[in-house]
Formats: sequence, structure tokens, C-alpha cells
Amino acid sequence: MDTDDVLALVGRLFASIIFLASAFGKITNFDGTLQYMEAHGMPAVALLCVAAIAVEALGAISVILGYKTRWGAAGLAVFLVAATWVFHTGPDQRIHLLKNIAILGALLNLIARGPGDISLEGGGKA
Repeated sequence: MDTDDVLALVGRLFASIIFLASAFGKITNFDGTLQYMEAHGMPAVALLCVAAIAVEALGAISVILGYKTRWGAAGLAVFLVAATWVFHTGPDQRIHLLKNIAILGALLNLIARGPGDISLEGGGKA
């Protein structure tokens, strides 16, 4: 175990925590989340909200554990692009848009390089 492995683990944790927090927020304020989604013109909000919770939670857990990391990061990246497109493209959403672009960069790095050695996959290019 070297510094790069520790940094890869910490990076996975930091990149994932926002998705876990978001999933938890959706669960604990489900009705409010549905109202927010409806206000943005989304259809089938209950189904899409449950799907968002599942993608965020399972993707984040996958990335944190370093198990199927590339798949988890890819799922989160697709979700992030879709959520950004729907919720964060308005003129008053610049900071959220830029934040999501930065997170997308971290996810793309995980897809390209893998989880590192401190993971259930046990290697960066596994």
C-alpha cells in the first residue's frame, strides 16, 4: 500500500459522499422531492425518484467499496448528466452546473483508471 492507493480510496469516498447524501435526502423528504421533480416538468416522478435513489445509493456504494467501480461510476455519470440537464441548466444554476461538471470529471477518472489497490477489485486496471 502506497500513497497513491490511499489517495485513490479517499478520492472514491469524496466523489461518492454527495450521492449518498442526495439519496438519503430523497428518502427522508420523498414528498418534497416529488414536488420538486414535478415543478421541473418530469413525468412519473415517484418511479423516477425511486430509480434515482437506487442509482445514487448503489453507484456510490459500488465506488466506495471498489467493487464494479467502473460500472458504478458510469451509472452515476449517466445519472449526473441527466439530472444536470433537467435541473441545473438555468441561468441561476451556474454553481450547481459547474459542481456537477467537476464531479463528472472525478467519475470519468474512476472509469478510466479504476479503483486502485485498496478496493474489493484489488487493482486499478482490473
